[in-house]
Amino acid sequence: MGEKKVEIIVYGAEQLCPSCVNLPSSKETYEWLEAAVSRKFPGQPFDITYVDIYSPPEESEKREFAERVIEEDMFYPVVLIGDKVVGEGNPRLKTIFAELETHGYRAD
Repeated sequence: MGEKKVEIIVYGAEQLCPSCVNLPSSKETYEWLEAAVSRKFPGQPFDITYVDIYSPPEESEKREFAERVIEEDMFYPVVLIGDKVVGEGNPRLKTIFAELETHGYRAD
């Protein structure tokens, strides 16, 4: 795969968003996603980063998006691939996999 590793970013918080009561936590979603992507695209490296929207990293892009999640009351976790939102609240693997495939990932 000649392309650069894709970074999947999961924006979330410890506390569940009010409308996400029965859903897994952001952290659980992040762990589940990491496992699912590794299984679907074995041997194809990717980066996955968890960003706590209430204590985002110094990196300005991540910080700004974290603020946006709060300001716009987005359902989190919000999953980004590149700068594209591929999941909100209850991300769907199908959507995430389809986006990864546009970046050159191939399912086995």
